[in-house]
Amino acid sequence: MRSITAAACAALAFATLSIPAVSRADPAPAATPAAAPSAAGVIRLRSANAFDDTVARLKADVQAKGIRFFDAIDQSALGGSADLKIRRSTLVLFGNPPLGVQFLQSNPYAGLDWPVRMLVLEDMDGNVWVAWTDFAFIAQRYAITDKAPQLKMASAVAASIAAAATTHQ
Repeated sequence: MRSITAAACAALAFATLSIPAVSRADPAPAATPAAAPSAAGVIRLRSANAFDDTVARLKADVQAKGIRFFDAIDQSALGGSADLKIRRSTLVLFGNPPLGVQFLQSNPYAGLDWPVRMLVLEDMDGNVWVAWTDFAFIAQRYAITDKAPQLKMASAVAASIAAAATTHQ
């Protein structure tokens, strides 16, 4: 399996900043950022790590970068509590308020997408994925046109965190 570096992932994030994400049904090769199938604006990376390790690595990288960790929500457990079975799925919320609040200054409804959310999920084949919303998609959704450098930074940081969580060491 190929490994992607944080720099390569960040470069992809920069390259796609002005291009809306395109969904496609065929999964990309392992460790290559790709649009999620049937989920407009979602980027995903296949993890080389087990589910719990991926969640732990994601949280550890957020902490190592000095980014505020808000919560991790075990969606599988929530489903189980309602007798609804779903595959393993944990939503991790984190952010850097001095950066994220700038998007809310441009459009307060952008608060629907901040703090940042990354989803760690297991597909029906047992593959583990980290998925997040493309910041170019968010900018388009909320017509944020005055924060290009901040969007690039947010994209690079998100790509770096996802790469750290999904790369095997």
